[in-house]
Amino acid sequence: MRALLDEHPHLGVEPVLRELHIPSSTYYRWRRSEEQPCERRRQDTELTGQIRQIHQDSGGIYGSPRVHAVLKREGVHVGRKRVERLMRQAGLAGISHPAGARASPAAIRTPTSPLTWCNATSRHPRRTGCGSPT
Repeated sequence: MRALLDEHPHLGVEPVLRELHIPSSTYYRWRRSEEQPCERRRQDTELTGQIRQIHQDSGGIYGSPRVHAVLKREGVHVGRKRVERLMRQAGLAGISHPAGARASPAAIRTPTSPLTWCNATSRHPRRTGCGSPT
C-alpha cells in the first residue's frame, strides 16, 4: 500500500482506499503503528537485543532453552515460547549435535559408588548378587 502511494503521490490516499475497500481509519492506524510501536513491540525489540547478546556470548551455541534459562537467571520474566519466537525472527539458532556424534549413554554413565563384590555382580546398584537389598 505504501509503495503504491509513494510511486503515485498524485493519486491521493482517500481515493485509493475507497477503490481497495479499506477503511481510512485502518490505514491511518497502520501508519501510526509504524511510527509509534506499541509497548509489546518495544519490549520485543529490547528483549531481542538481550537474546542476541546472550547468543553471541555463548559463541552461537545456545538455543532457546538455554537462552531462556539465562534470562530467567538474570531476573527477566519472559516466556519460553516468546524467546523461541524472537530467536526465530532474528534468525538465531543453537548448535545441535549430529545424530551419531553423541556418546552412548553407557559411556557417559559413571558408577555412583566404587565397585565392590556386591554391586559388581548385580545390574541393580545397592543390591547383592542374589538380588536382596543391602
